[in-house]
Amino acid sequence: MIAVLYARTRRFVDRLLTRPRLDLPLVGALAAVAAIGLVTLYSAGDLDPGLVLNQGARFVLGGALLVLISRIPPSTLRTWTPWLYAISVLLLVVVAVMGEGRGAYRWLDLKVVRFQPSELLKLTMPMMVAWYLHPRPLPPSWKHMAAVGALIAVPAGLIAEQPDLGTALLVAASGAFALFLSGLSWWRIGALLGAVAGAAPVAWHFMHEYQRNRVRMFLDPEADPLGNGWHIIQSKIAVGSGGILGKGFHHGTQSRLEFLPEHTTDFVFAVFSEEFGLIGVCVLLALYAFVIGRSLWIAMNARDTYSRLLAGAIAMSFFVYVIVNGGMITGLLPVVGVPLPLISYGGTSAVSLLTGFGVLMSIHAHRKLIET
Repeated sequence: MIAVLYARTRRFVDRLLTRPRLDLPLVGALAAVAAIGLVTLYSAGDLDPGLVLNQGARFVLGGALLVLISRIPPSTLRTWTPWLYAISVLLLVVVAVMGEGRGAYRWLDLKVVRFQPSELLKLTMPMMVAWYLHPRPLPPSWKHMAAVGALIAVPAGLIAEQPDLGTALLVAASGAFALFLSGLSWWRIGALLGAVAGAAPVAWHFMHEYQRNRVRMFLDPEADPLGNGWHIIQSKIAVGSGGILGKGFHHGTQSRLEFLPEHTTDFVFAVFSEEFGLIGVCVLLALYAFVIGRSLWIAMNARDTYSRLLAGAIAMSFFVYVIVNGGMITGLLPVVGVPLPLISYGGTSAVSLLTGFGVLMSIHAHRKLIET
């Protein structure tokens, strides 16, 4: 009896010691960014504890999914990928039929939970492209590139129709990054970019008027300072007024006096910049840079094509989220409604983002278990 108990205990300890572990440097950086996000939300929300508690609960849920998915081998994730992609696209179709939202059809209300299915595609899209390219010779031929283009175009088109052009572009970019990392030659990349640029006039024709106004205000926000240009102008004032050291926690005037719209979501970076200044912004950007660099390092050390393409696409997508939001609040890019990762208030976005990092943890933890 004692021998049996000892053997079972030994097996349990062995499994515990050999169980895949989290990448602690990456977890630490993500936790630091999330903590900054909660502090910023508390200030931007006029010291409303409910806002922080709601976002904190989402971080807990996202963290639990991160830990859970980190235990799943990438080979298993690869097997599930077509089904996850199909379910995500199906949910977009359901949104088109019965979705809801403020001026758009973006959300599904399941009574128990309300979520935005397009956020799922930010992860399942690069997973699907990586799955498709995994067994094929790289760099891909034009035929396979066309197939990848179709995989990207269908969900991106459904999201753009909601309408949510910003998320549609981010989803398309996440798939394009996986294709880019497959070893495309520069002349092919140039040809694809040229085709995209050539299609811009056609895209302009199909854009909604409010989307066209965002582009116009990006070019000249002073043309309508009290209307469509208000967001950009007030955001730039908030960023500039922060100076080097910032005005201090909960001392930003742009958000407290309601000059800055959407100050807990899309423009929360402007609130952070005003209150913590250039030094605070540099610290936050340094944390973001570490997260991106560590994620790319994980991609470089992955042992198969699927894992490398997926990890690299997740890292580059995260980079784009930061750049687009930062460019938006400083007037360097049009306003497209892209949240700042782990800082902006939002449930589906935060959970899907942490889930993506769970996939990165899985790739890192199982890198020695994957056959090349």
